[in-house]
Parts: sequence; structure tokens; C-alpha cells
Amino acid sequence: MRAAEPYHASVIVNDRADLAAMSHASGVHVGQDDLPPAAARALVGESAIVGLSTHSPGQVEAALAEPITYVAIGPVFGTSTKETGYAAVGLDMVKTAARLARGLPVVAIGGITLETAPAVLEAGASCVAVIGDLVAAGDPRGRIAAYLRSLGL
Repeated sequence: MRAAEPYHASVIVNDRADLAAMSHASGVHVGQDDLPPAAARALVGESAIVGLSTHSPGQVEAALAEPITYVAIGPVFGTSTKETGYAAVGLDMVKTAARLARGLPVVAIGGITLETAPAVLEAGASCVAVIGDLVAAGDPRGRIAAYLRSLGL
């Protein structure tokens, strides 16, 4: 985790709260079929980030009862990065999640590209999580710079 410090970056471990705790990561992200958020929170501590994937209005509402830092919604668009078992939820679900979240940050994930990211943010997402689009062209650093320019960051 020291490698992230000079960049003021947070390392969030996917699915494995035990590894997040052992490595002193900034937090953990869990899915609907992973360790429950309360158990993840117990492992990583009160000050750590805990995120939860959701795919429907009911899951977003249930997430609000959990000790989470943010709620993720997706996949927004079709993605080949990871088989989620869920169909694309679209921009309308991002809008719904943002409304239901009552101020809790909403992270949109799944099939998001440089071209679609502005619309996802306009739909109410607090931020976007991007994997495939960063590595598709073989220049992740350049693609990140393009995102930062495009989004005015």
C-alpha cells in the first residue's frame, strides 16, 4: 500500500476483506454473493472504505442498511471484463440508484468508456469505475490522462 501513497491513491481490494485487512489496504469492495458488508467492516475496521455492488432498486435500498461507504451500481453497460451474471442496468438505473442512495456516493461500473462516462456522471453517479477501457488500447496512462481531460479533472 506504500506504493499508492505518493499518488494519494486508495487501494480497494475486491471481494477479500481478509486480504484488505492484512495488507492495510484502504478498503474492500464486496458483491452480493461475497462476505456481507457488516462482516467485511468488522475485518477491515471502522475507518476503512467498504463498498457493495448492487444491480437493482431493491439491492440499493437494502445496501443502505449496511455499514458501507459507497454503493456501486452496474453493470451499467455490457462488459466482457468480468462475468457478473447480471444484465446491463443502463443509465435509468444509475439515476434511480443516485436518488435512492440519499447522499451515499454511487459508483457506476461496467462497460463504461471515455465516450459514455460523461453521461453516466450526468445520470447521477458520483464517479465511474473503469477497467476494460483503460487497457484496451495498450496505453492505460494515456487513457487515464484522456479521462482526466475529458471530465475536467
